[in-house]
Amino acid sequence: MTTGNEHYFVPEPSRWPIIAVVGIFFTLFGVVLAINDVASGSVVSIFGLAVLVYLFAGWFGDVIRESRSGSYNGQVDISFRQAMAWFIASEVFFFAAFFGSLFYIRTIAIPSLAGEGHLASSHLLWEGFRDVWPLLMLPDDSAYVPAREAMGPMGIPLINTIILLTSGVTITWAHWGLKADRRGHLVGGLAVTVALGCIFLGFQVYEYIHAYEALGLTLKSGVYGSTFYMLTGFHGLHVTMGTIMLVVILVRSLRGHFTPKEHFGFEGVAWYWHFVDFVWLGLYLFVYWL
Repeated sequence: MTTGNEHYFVPEPSRWPIIAVVGIFFTLFGVVLAINDVASGSVVSIFGLAVLVYLFAGWFGDVIRESRSGSYNGQVDISFRQAMAWFIASEVFFFAAFFGSLFYIRTIAIPSLAGEGHLASSHLLWEGFRDVWPLLMLPDDSAYVPAREAMGPMGIPLINTIILLTSGVTITWAHWGLKADRRGHLVGGLAVTVALGCIFLGFQVYEYIHAYEALGLTLKSGVYGSTFYMLTGFHGLHVTMGTIMLVVILVRSLRGHFTPKEHFGFEGVAWYWHFVDFVWLGLYLFVYWL
């Protein structure tokens, strides 16, 4: 397609969207089967994830080859930036929904069950219910397993906060190195950022094991247990995705794919990583501290 004197690159019809649908379907279908204790659920999910890995490798590979061949111009670069901005905006609203749920539970639902607020009559549902947080159990003890203790803000949560904040500095340092055409700074900054992301995930796995075994904190430990694992778990998934993207960008940097003027592939991943850092600060404040 031609606009004025510029040619806007339009790719050929692609098989990747169909493959994406297949991968997403089998992944989610397998999860549904696993939740309902169907033995084949895990196998179906693994198949779906394998299809998604093939999808990302192939589709991203096509985009990289198109970029390296010089098919993209300034207009395409603007389109990529707008798309990434909208993607991150959708992620903001995704986490906003979880933070909103946490806010509703703590400021409206629990007080109303204790006889406070404009829904004060809700206290009739459970006699003697008290407004406490973290709520580690519900009155129906037969259905929920109370935890012995909530997660505190010190220790691993604090260490992980320092790690993610440091990773934001290192990826910014790598960006400065790229713009200054200093490959050593670029590659070194990216390598350190990848290492910090992996360390963060390792600490989070250890934290989950500690929470289950030492604190008795599970998804069934009242509303606190479910919100804790949903919020931190989805954030951990995003850190995993971000780390994989950083590895790809690191490999591309080693191959000399980026220049000081043309490097949106790097910038898009850096935007995403800074978003992950920002979300963690909110999690650390509202889940661990308050």
